[in-house]
Amino acid sequence: MKTVIALVVLAIAAGSAIAVEEKKEASPAQKAQQEKMKACNAEAGEKGLKGDERKGFMSTCLGAKPAPATQQDKMKHCNAEAGSKQLKGDERKKFMSECLKGSPS
Repeated sequence: MKTVIALVVLAIAAGSAIAVEEKKEASPAQKAQQEKMKACNAEAGEKGLKGDERKGFMSTCLGAKPAPATQQDKMKHCNAEAGSKQLKGDERKKFMSECLKGSPS
């Protein structure tokens, strides 16, 4: 009887381990949404919001669009990307122009 119980426990533990390994990695969009949810939840907690007031706040907070990137932020991003691609000369100029306009790279 003890052997049967031990085998059942082992089977459950092995099944749990397999289930954990099969869990998919969150996409960048999902990670961003999770971070946004954490930030909004923390802010609602700091404000001591409850019930409908909290629901309304969370809806507004989660629906808010991020502030548009400043030109300086775009420049930093595009410059770093051009550097990682090791672009030089005219190739770099063309890439930077397209990147700063917001064209997908």
